[in-house]
Amino acid sequence: MSTLEIKNIHAQVVPQEEGEEPKKILHGVNLTINSGETHAIMGPNGSGKSTLSYAIAGHPKYEITEGEVLLDGENLLDMDVSERARAGLFLAMQYPVEVPGVSMANFLRSAATAVRGEAPKLRSWVKEARTAMDELEIDPSFSERSVNEGFSGGEKKRHEILQLGLLKPKFAVLDETDSGLDVDALRIVSQGINNYKERENGGLLLITHYQRILNYVKPDFVHVFAKGQIVESGGPELAEELEAHGYEKYTHKV
Repeated sequence: MSTLEIKNIHAQVVPQEEGEEPKKILHGVNLTINSGETHAIMGPNGSGKSTLSYAIAGHPKYEITEGEVLLDGENLLDMDVSERARAGLFLAMQYPVEVPGVSMANFLRSAATAVRGEAPKLRSWVKEARTAMDELEIDPSFSERSVNEGFSGGEKKRHEILQLGLLKPKFAVLDETDSGLDVDALRIVSQGINNYKERENGGLLLITHYQRILNYVKPDFVHVFAKGQIVESGGPELAEELEAHGYEKYTHKV
């Protein structure tokens, strides 16, 4: 059993120009996720949901000014990005970046080597990667293409979940993984998420605007995010209420 504890996190955007004032985004976020749990965070645009995901992962654009993020008691904020990944944290980005000149095959094996501490044996790795691609209905030819270059939005999201399944983290933060997916891609991606959770007993922090992915990836807890903090928590029924009535009832709480 592992635990991810987000304790009183305050964060701001790092100023890009001299004399620019930092923009405070997060205002005391508290959340505990255990192995095997799925927590969904829902909230209006600009509420700080994505900032929370990137700040936890160590994106240099965001500075955490107060609080702790503990993974099994170790403070992730004392680690660089790669160390956080090796500790068991995974981030699926809302807008996956393109990496021209680096093939998906090389990228995936290099990432697995970094996380596992040794290079997987080539023959077993090829079989492992091919099986994972088949489950997500990814054409094998994509392994020779540059990372995300020329991929559609749905193809990029499938490859994010491919990484999730191969890297096997303790906790996965999925930032609007459902955005830009058609009905078929949503089903396939959701099944990939569920496979990861079942096989690894992984914990999930699922950031989304919509109920639709929660019809496939069932949350244990739903949290409403507004103005940089969690303002309400409940069970799956809370997501249904938000889908029906919106966020206005809860945004006034801040």
